[in-house]
Amino acid sequence: MAWERTAAADEDAALLKRRHPEALNALVTRYQHRLYRYLRRLVGDGAAADDLYQQTWLRVLDQAGRYDARRAFEPWLFAIAHNLAVDHLRRKRPGSLHEPAAPGAPAPVEILAAPDDGALERYLAGERAAALQAALDELPASYREVLTLRFEQDMKLEEIAQVAGAPLPTVKSRMRRALIELRSRLERGMREQQ
Repeated sequence: MAWERTAAADEDAALLKRRHPEALNALVTRYQHRLYRYLRRLVGDGAAADDLYQQTWLRVLDQAGRYDARRAFEPWLFAIAHNLAVDHLRRKRPGSLHEPAAPGAPAPVEILAAPDDGALERYLAGERAAALQAALDELPASYREVLTLRFEQDMKLEEIAQVAGAPLPTVKSRMRRALIELRSRLERGMREQQ
């Protein structure tokens, strides 16, 4: 199923390269939620994520002629978004890609509960989601990015390396450190609640 979606996106991207009018609509529809979530998670600000989302699609249109149809579209799209987000973070806070996010920065917490869950289960799921979100928000942007691309966007490590413009061993190292740091922050949070 995921392969079929990727193949369809690659076909639409090839059509976009040839300036096919419906191709952009198809790509925006396919990636709108995933791309926005990625940007929102990376920059931690809804208004900035909105701007970066629009800038990403404008850049896609502008650079469609440079897209190599032999490669997957998704890493190319997310690499454009990554570069714009990095530029934004550098302008906003120099060095912010390796510093923790500001405490108390707003971030969306999405709670997916089955309709037949009881109130207690929904409450506990919300508490777990809020704790996870708070721990993620405290991580450096480079760690948040690899975790978001891997677990929310379901990208392979090789694709993440393309998006981040980093060597594969660097991405693997960031992923490992991010998971260790996330676990540490979650455990610390649990100890503080006791």
